[in-house]
Amino acid sequence: MSKSQSHPSDWSTNESTNGMSNLDSSDAADFPQPVEYVAPDVANREQKAVTRSKFLVFFVLLLAVSGTAAATYILMEDEEQGDFEASFAGLGSEIATVTRQKVDQLFSAVDAYAVFIASEAKSESNSSWPFVYVSDFSLKSDKIAALFGFERPALAIAPLVREEEKERWTSYVLETAPVWYQESIDNEGQNTTVEEYMDMTVTYVHHRAIVNSEEAAIPTTMSAPSLPLWQRYPLEVATNGNLTVSYDLKAVAEVADLFKLSSSTHRPSIGFTRLPDTRPGTLGRNVLDSQIVQPITDDEKLVGMVWLRLPWRDFFQNLHIDGIFGTIVVIRSSCEIDRDGDVISAISYAIEGSRAEFLGDFDAHDPKYDDQVVSEVIVDLNLDSEDIPTGLCVPILTVELYPTDELAAKYGTSKPMLYATVVVVIFAFTSLVFLLYDYYVGRRQRKFMDRIVRQDQIVSNVFPAAIRDRLYESGQKGSQDDALLDPLGGGGGTAGSPLADLFPETTIVFADIAGFTAWSSAREPAQVFVLLETIYGAFDKHAYRRSVFKVETVGDCYVAVAGLPEPDNDHAANVCRFARDCVKTMKEVTVKLEVTLGPDTSDLDLRVGIHR
Repeated sequence: MSKSQSHPSDWSTNESTNGMSNLDSSDAADFPQPVEYVAPDVANREQKAVTRSKFLVFFVLLLAVSGTAAATYILMEDEEQGDFEASFAGLGSEIATVTRQKVDQLFSAVDAYAVFIASEAKSESNSSWPFVYVSDFSLKSDKIAALFGFERPALAIAPLVREEEKERWTSYVLETAPVWYQESIDNEGQNTTVEEYMDMTVTYVHHRAIVNSEEAAIPTTMSAPSLPLWQRYPLEVATNGNLTVSYDLKAVAEVADLFKLSSSTHRPSIGFTRLPDTRPGTLGRNVLDSQIVQPITDDEKLVGMVWLRLPWRDFFQNLHIDGIFGTIVVIRSSCEIDRDGDVISAISYAIEGSRAEFLGDFDAHDPKYDDQVVSEVIVDLNLDSEDIPTGLCVPILTVELYPTDELAAKYGTSKPMLYATVVVVIFAFTSLVFLLYDYYVGRRQRKFMDRIVRQDQIVSNVFPAAIRDRLYESGQKGSQDDALLDPLGGGGGTAGSPLADLFPETTIVFADIAGFTAWSSAREPAQVFVLLETIYGAFDKHAYRRSVFKVETVGDCYVAVAGLPEPDNDHAANVCRFARDCVKTMKEVTVKLEVTLGPDTSDLDLRVGIHR
């Protein structure tokens, strides 16, 4: 028989193994049930630590990928926004610069045109102002209009007619108008006749007013000089069905202010004015354009004005800059215009390629693009404040350019989302690899922990719990896993201090089976095993109940002790009770086993020796 040792706190309950199946259930119930084996706390602690570490790693990875994806998206979006802002800044600067250059060119052309008109009138006419006429006016105006920056501008000359000259002016118009009408018809390729135009001509200086619910030409009777329109390019019929010849421009409040300013400074002036939209299909609609008044002088004497309508829509449509799209243009004036309670200081246009659309007499840009504004002063007359008549404001015009959502969308791509998605996919792949790795590592760890638990169970069967714990504690000098896998220090390492305690108060019991040698020599090994396992199993239960510690079994000898490893004041009495129980159980067990192990089994007896 091999030597075996166990502790009563950890006995197996397998009845088929220890032979207790041969005992009656009532007898087995007299014995206390063994304590279930409990795995060491270190296993649970390590498993929980591993689980926490995995969750921590996964959480850190999740935070990392979330932060990385968000940062990638934001950085890519910021890059696109930066490209958009830089591109618009360049485009806006180009538009603003070209606008300023074209406006400067326009004012220079108007000034040159006024000088040209004065020179032509003086050289071609034997009369003095205002009774002058420029031959081939339409042809000459068409050539110089190419410098204005837009096609077919509304351009006219308006001589200064004093009150005493008005009657003669009427005769002059009646006499001279047919001449330049015919020149304009020929040059402009019109199908209208001179007679038709003369029927639509009001020859006297007039303004228009509502009379009996109808618009009528009212003669101008003011004592101050009038400013009647005279030669005009192109020659067009007004929306009221008449030509504008002899119409007193001073009847228009905005033009009257401009004339007053220009006559005082002998410099050009500009302002906003509501004028009819001349595009096809826009009858009855007004737009806010600018009017320019340029003085005409003869020997430094003011004799008339060049009047020019500046249609900003046509102006912006002829900038000829590639890539203009989704841009809001705001022309802002430093002077507010109050007309019928309507205060105007800005007009807005939307530019889409080669098309410009009037949005209204207000600032129409989206405020969220305020920080991307590109502005440029396009008109600053630089007049001396002493030359400006009281009550008049000299405007400074500034062009402001803003992008739109449509333009911003041109620069928006799916790259930010694509890059962020790639980061998430990489995280998903990394997580999958991590989970696979964790699965295989976990499987290895489970095998490792199963081995540790089995090793600990063996140690617990050999040593009391207190001794087992002290063995583990002595192994703390190495790793905890080493202490579990090699609790006895048999792994080849340096042995620690031996575990040896003094127990002065103990009682030892020796019990052997009388007649066992002769009986076992006539039995099969399996029968001998059944006998010993059944008897010693019953003794183990008595030892647990009587607080007796089983030391070892050698063959048919059972050695136990009371008073250790936990001190016990009743160690002697407990050993005696244990010995009495063992003797009684020996008789009961051998009688029950006689049926399966042979008739002489009941002859076996138990010899007990006690030493204190």
